[in-house]
Amino acid sequence: MYKVAAMQLSDFRSVIDQYDVIFFDSYGVLRSYEGLVPGVERTFALLEEQGKEFFIITNDASRSPELLAASFQRQGLQAIQPQHIISSGMLAKEFLDLKVNDGIVAYLGTPNSAHYIDSSGLHTLPVSQLSDENMHRVNALVMLDDEGFDWFSDLNKAVNLLRHRTIPAIAANPDNSYPVNNHDVSIAVGALAHMIEKVVGKKFIRFGKPDSQIFMFAYEILQARRPINKRQILMIGDTLQTDILGGNKFGLDTMLVLTGNTQPRDAESRIIATGIVPTYICEAAVA
Repeated sequence: MYKVAAMQLSDFRSVIDQYDVIFFDSYGVLRSYEGLVPGVERTFALLEEQGKEFFIITNDASRSPELLAASFQRQGLQAIQPQHIISSGMLAKEFLDLKVNDGIVAYLGTPNSAHYIDSSGLHTLPVSQLSDENMHRVNALVMLDDEGFDWFSDLNKAVNLLRHRTIPAIAANPDNSYPVNNHDVSIAVGALAHMIEKVVGKKFIRFGKPDSQIFMFAYEILQARRPINKRQILMIGDTLQTDILGGNKFGLDTMLVLTGNTQPRDAESRIIATGIVPTYICEAAVA
């Protein structure tokens, strides 16, 4: 056992003043099941005033960047446009563009989540519509969302698809759960992928935090605009195992906020237990 000094909270505005580009997680940082985090509008007004660039780096593959941006705008964050959204679904699309040339891409998720694979120009089909007649044409399985399909029949169909076909299986969202209120969580796509892996003995390809590829995707966009280095970028998140670990692995400074998956009452114990240490800890992403 070891002890650490009492958890020190930093002043949010003083921290972001040190960086040129801010990466935000979405759920738990900017909004929750109740709506926007109170006061977060001031943060984006400050970024605009100071001319700072930003991206929303999210594991949410349930909707297109256009729909994700529109949902922020309806809640009052007009500054967030589709070009500010970097979703794990975009990485799944990039993989399909490079690796799957023909046949059917079967998916689990909602029609909105299928945007990412539809935009690859491939023939897409929900798992519910697979049959003995078309299953031999399936060349990839993509798990996009935890909604939009029957958890009994469609998950079993996905299991048997992977038992009979040697194809890539993709989890476009690696998260295991997400909060639905202050006390409860719901099972997310990543946990379903883990379950299927145990049954079929095959590994899913996962995109999104904490994998570095999603950070590299955003970093390359920035580098195409102007010279920039990682010391100029701050990653802000509420989850140690995805946001903070991913930012740390990519070489970014990181800020843990206590408005989502990590709460003030257990932040210090979680940091000690996981060994995942953010550069800063702030109460909220609010200027």
